Amino acid sequence: MTVRFIPPHPPRSDGPVRAWRGFFGERARIAVYGWSERAFSLPHMRRRVLGYTVHIPLTPDAVQRVLLDNAANYVKPDLVKRLLKPTIGRGLLSSDGALWRDQRRIVAANFAPAAIDALIPVFAAAARRAMAGWESREDMAAQATATTMRIIADALFAGDPRLITQAAMDHISAALDGVSEARLQVLLGLPLMPWSLRGRRARRGQVYLRETLSQVVRDRLPDGGPDDFLGRLIRALHGRFDGEEAFALAVDNAATFYLAGHETTANAITWTLFLLAGQSDLQARAAAEAEAALAAGEDDPDLPERLPLLRAILEESMRLYPPVPRFDRQALAEDRLGDQDVAPGDIVSIWPWLLHRHSALWADPDAFDPDRFGAQAKAERHRFQYIPFGGGPRLCVGMRFAQAEALTVLAHWLRSWTFSPMPGREVRLSGMVTLRPAGGLPLTLERRT
Repeated sequence: MTVRFIPPHPPRSDGPVRAWRGFFGERARIAVYGWSERAFSLPHMRRRVLGYTVHIPLTPDAVQRVLLDNAANYVKPDLVKRLLKPTIGRGLLSSDGALWRDQRRIVAANFAPAAIDALIPVFAAAARRAMAGWESREDMAAQATATTMRIIADALFAGDPRLITQAAMDHISAALDGVSEARLQVLLGLPLMPWSLRGRRARRGQVYLRETLSQVVRDRLPDGGPDDFLGRLIRALHGRFDGEEAFALAVDNAATFYLAGHETTANAITWTLFLLAGQSDLQARAAAEAEAALAAGEDDPDLPERLPLLRAILEESMRLYPPVPRFDRQALAEDRLGDQDVAPGDIVSIWPWLLHRHSALWADPDAFDPDRFGAQAKAERHRFQYIPFGGGPRLCVGMRFAQAEALTVLAHWLRSWTFSPMPGREVRLSGMVTLRPAGGLPLTLERRT
């Protein structure tokens, strides 16, 4: 029986919060900061933000309409494309239409079930390598990031050493931190240029990422090099597009999968460890399950399927702390979401952060309760009520990869170590693109006997 545990979340006001407040203070730096209590109970919110009409649908049926039933009408907003262009260009995450379909078809084969099963040994090796130098206190956010970065480098980029340096980690963190400043510039129609020290660091991070990955791709030409994700991607793109465009799209997709592929999974692992650190009995049960599962085969492709409790804990962690707390679409034509009219050009903002904690959808929504993800509970739930990986045609192509990776890493770590909160350390949320613990997640560690 899990003891009722309410993990931290930003404070909520009683009444509505003005849209302009999102550009100042904590709300401009933390995507999930500043929502009112009402936002977690309403069926729909409609706002005017700097001349744009923004809809926030908060019923699963409306979300399904946007992401699946009428998905062709809802594309990536021009504002988002402009915001993402300096980092990931026109890669899979930021493209639409025929370009998106071509790229999706090219990358999908790399994330087929058989391809993921073959990577379990890579996940396990990275988990074991990370533990080798641990002491009694570790920043588990940094450890998770370093581990998932190595996994992405080994699994998708033939272990290229340029992608696993401390400098790469620092520049990526800076690039993500600078989104709030760039977001305001995009909304105001201003040129994208750094205004602050944070903005200048973000720009340096973007340049470093693009230059490094451009060189990685260039070194693989003309034939793509090894038969890994990047090699197959380069060859497929050159078979479909002209030389310069194929090169640019290879860099764009390398940036997309390198950045998104390790950052979101690292955050899921980090928040899961945080939640288990506060639940010692549940952590012991998960560790016992991991011990039994690993004893049956550490590199076995079926390892993730032998971890039902840990999977439920991970899924509940992603409910409370979705790796991507919001994503946006823009309407091409008129539509209707429930009783709300949507006009061409309107922005529809999907918020897993709000849906996953909505009082009409979940009992005791702010409480940590892995029992929500038992087989029967999942079968009875609306499929667009829980969307940590999005939904519809644009469901995250790396979902199975991320789940198998997180479960394998967590199983190895929990089998060997116990994790406890750092006394006196308050955990707060941070991030505009993804959700991370502010200042990392220092935990107390002890070898499990």
